[in-house]
Amino acid sequence: MKSKLKIGVALSGGGVRGISHLGVLKALNEIGIFPTKVSGTSAGAIAGAMYCQGYQPEEILKIIVETNFFRFMRPAISLKGILKMENVGDLFKIYLPHNDFAQLKTPLAVAATDISKGKVVYFDEGELIAPLMASSCIPGMFEPIVIGNKHLVDGGVLNNLPVEPLDGICDFVIGVNCNHLPEESNIRNMKKLIERAVIMSMNYNVYSRKAKCDYFIEAPGLGKFGVFDIKKAPELFQAGYDHTMKVIEENPSILDLANPSAKHLSV
Repeated sequence: MKSKLKIGVALSGGGVRGISHLGVLKALNEIGIFPTKVSGTSAGAIAGAMYCQGYQPEEILKIIVETNFFRFMRPAISLKGILKMENVGDLFKIYLPHNDFAQLKTPLAVAATDISKGKVVYFDEGELIAPLMASSCIPGMFEPIVIGNKHLVDGGVLNNLPVEPLDGICDFVIGVNCNHLPEESNIRNMKKLIERAVIMSMNYNVYSRKAKCDYFIEAPGLGKFGVFDIKKAPELFQAGYDHTMKVIEENPSILDLANPSAKHLSV
């Protein structure tokens, strides 16, 4: 039986590391926790949209591995980015054919960054696919997505853990970050240095929102995985699942979210 509590889940961006979110959702579902609203940035927005559509976490994993949506990207003839996302949009249309926030089985909010105004923009109604593309539009790699008069890029630039759309709406918020960095004492090349700096920047705006979460789930060491390393998908899924089960074991109060009759949660 699903809880009557309003439970929000915020999912961070992180490229292929976002597959770990699916393992987190599987673990939460197994103990009877089903979010009443999901918010996400970038990969978290994509995982969230598929989940809110009604696909099961393991089903989404299979879709991601079998389609490998990176092959749907094509070079862009533009000074604004090296790739275009139109073909990714075509892939989304296969699995989200209604293209409408209102048609999702669970409410969803998606974060993107208005690159012209330097502000976060949240979408939770109307057309679905364009905001999804905007939320995962990595600056410099993809051309910005234009919605109305807004030029939009990856939401993680300014907000990589969008708890704000859940604030004041949900009784409890669970934040999930997929970019934990292991300690590194010997960074030998420029590529590793830049990747680590980018992840640190992303995590800074995640951790600044950690206090807004009643529970925070962050599988250790996922930052070591490459942002496009799709071959690691099963490992990432399992890491999210295993760590969430560990969090549940260490924080048994989370079980009360699936049991609203508990005395200290009664109103």
